[in-house]
Amino acid sequence: MLRRKPLVSVDDAQRRARRRLPRGVYDFVIGGSEARLTLDHNLNGFADITFRPRYAVAHERRNLATTVLGCDLSMPVVLAPAGQLRPVFHDAERAAARAARAAGIAVGVSTFASTAIEEIMPAAGAAPVWYQLYFSGGRAVAEAAVDRARNVGCKALLVTIDSPRTGYRESAYLGNGLPHKVGLSTALRFAPEVLPHPVWLARYLRGGIALRVPNIRWPDGRELTIEEASLERQTPPVTWDDFRWIKQHFGGPVVAKGVLTAEDARRAVDAGADGIVVSNHGGYMLDSAPSTIRVLPEVLEAVGGQVEVLVDGGIRRGADVVKALALGARAVMIGRAYVWALAAAGEQGAHEMLALFRSGIERTMTLIGCGDVASLDRSYIDLPPGRLGRLDGSRPRAPR
Repeated sequence: MLRRKPLVSVDDAQRRARRRLPRGVYDFVIGGSEARLTLDHNLNGFADITFRPRYAVAHERRNLATTVLGCDLSMPVVLAPAGQLRPVFHDAERAAARAARAAGIAVGVSTFASTAIEEIMPAAGAAPVWYQLYFSGGRAVAEAAVDRARNVGCKALLVTIDSPRTGYRESAYLGNGLPHKVGLSTALRFAPEVLPHPVWLARYLRGGIALRVPNIRWPDGRELTIEEASLERQTPPVTWDDFRWIKQHFGGPVVAKGVLTAEDARRAVDAGADGIVVSNHGGYMLDSAPSTIRVLPEVLEAVGGQVEVLVDGGIRRGADVVKALALGARAVMIGRAYVWALAAAGEQGAHEMLALFRSGIERTMTLIGCGDVASLDRSYIDLPPGRLGRLDGSRPRAPR
């Protein structure tokens, strides 16, 4: 049996995942709403940023460690919450948690995770777990979810604000998406896709075929089905007024995830958010939204260092992480990168992907002459004027 070659990049993981996954599962992960303009914006958003290296300097070692939301991380990378991952890899959420633990970073867990938060926590071990909250089922159901997250020891709560409804994904309506129901018609429709992937099918069936969301329960204790959870995704949608009772209920750091403007950044601070994730949901929701790296400077200027700011979207290499930190982000969140890795090579793929990010950050910092992520600032990057939102002029740096 030939030995599998280690992953060499996110693109490599995506190519392998495309071969291993049924078409509908692959299309679900790649996502992107409508014309996928936002997805493309994210991927292209880092291209205009160039480095201003400092040569003939020496650092004994590169220090990648940082603290985010009170959590000590070995590098400024967090695994973003991602829902419905069991079709990608049968033990995806626990595998991601174990990879985060080994890497010394935090892992996000989605409301829509395929595995209950109580089962993910032991896999995470000492790794900080951040729970991502939707309002599926209404406030009472959301309160119960917040209670569960607090009781099992989640270190932060990510409140997603950018999804008052689901984006329009044309591939799903063309039949290239995940099923929400189990039945004869569904089996017949998906058979041509899954039968050519017997290893994937065997692993998927090993965990059963019930399409439920174990982190969301009706008041009577019954878990919501994926169909119910999708229909109830933001019923009612979260508002800034909700942040105060969420903070009081959770008792730990609460983060607004999905901020794309200075106005919403200031509202988040006024509402009591402890942090912000500049995010457009990876291009899954509003098409023609700007790339997150473009609006990051605007958000940072608006909050003026009052809260920690993270960013996700289009981050594919360690160099992208360094660029985001040089602009002023506290850390980045990666999503598709580790999901492709899980699809391509299971849990080992997730370990390899995080190692690639670590080596990419270290290599880039060496090549630009920076020894510590805390020292990264605007002096290490350059770009054409006006290409990244309000990049001209100075702004306060967030404390590190």
